Amino acid sequence: MPLLIALLVFIVVTLGVFAVMSLLDERKSQARVLRNRLAATDKAGERAPLELALLRDEMLSRIPAFDTLLRRSERVSILQKMLAQGNVEIRAGNFLIVSAVSAALLATVAIVVGKNVMFGWAGAALGFFVPYAYASHMRARRFQKFEEKFPEAIDTLARAVRAGHAFTTALEMIANEIAEPVAGEFRQLYEEQKFGLPVRDALLNLTDRIPLVDVKFFVTAVMLQRETGGNLAEILDNLSYVIRERFKILRQVRVHTAQGRLTMVLLMALPPTIVVLMLILNPGFIHPLFADPIGHTLIVAGITLQTLGYFVIRKIIRIQV
Repeated sequence: MPLLIALLVFIVVTLGVFAVMSLLDERKSQARVLRNRLAATDKAGERAPLELALLRDEMLSRIPAFDTLLRRSERVSILQKMLAQGNVEIRAGNFLIVSAVSAALLATVAIVVGKNVMFGWAGAALGFFVPYAYASHMRARRFQKFEEKFPEAIDTLARAVRAGHAFTTALEMIANEIAEPVAGEFRQLYEEQKFGLPVRDALLNLTDRIPLVDVKFFVTAVMLQRETGGNLAEILDNLSYVIRERFKILRQVRVHTAQGRLTMVLLMALPPTIVVLMLILNPGFIHPLFADPIGHTLIVAGITLQTLGYFVIRKIIRIQV
């Protein structure tokens, strides 16, 4: 109980300090943002027209003091990019706060239930990892939807070019006709080049936002065609055919690895399921596992082996196509 009280006091004091620092640093942060924008605008005026880019100031947190601290870390910028790629509507600073709160809550629950500090550390690690796992899942899910719709976007672009439309006009057609998330990415691509960014740089920004192999092939093919010439419509048709054929092979691979994936799910779900059932049906039988120090060691060893087994099986069944 004293440990729980100390943990709650630490959380309250930390939040209070952040609130006070935010109020004190708000005016200073606004002045800093204004100076950065003016400096960037002055530098942009001195650049050549081909190097002119869209300028924007992306805050990592609405708390000024926290935003200033986060800007010093490159990993936080990478986290912000991952959140944007997953279309998670939250800033990196707020995401870290949510992760910290989740870690504190699960740590408190683990200490109360398990009555051991070791369970508290395990709960804190799990609580901090859960939001990141959710964001990573949303990113992978959005990329999967993009891959499914991307051949359709390439076909639309090829038909528009074959019909005599300009490349930039065809980009606008994709943004208006194809479903999300392809429409949103191509709309941003179209708007970037519309507001003065060179097409080459806008295409490279697309590969930075969507780092998929198919997108890199598409950008490479378009840039080569614009530099050396050639039939862009035919190039896009061939690229669309290759992507669709790769999807066919990938589906066949998923069929052949279905047994391995099912085995992984069963092996990962079986131990916690048995523990929960034993806690319900015969608590006295499973109680030494949580009360005895040897039981704590066995729990840690079991979780470690389960984690290693998960990654080993995942490595076996994941075949790159």
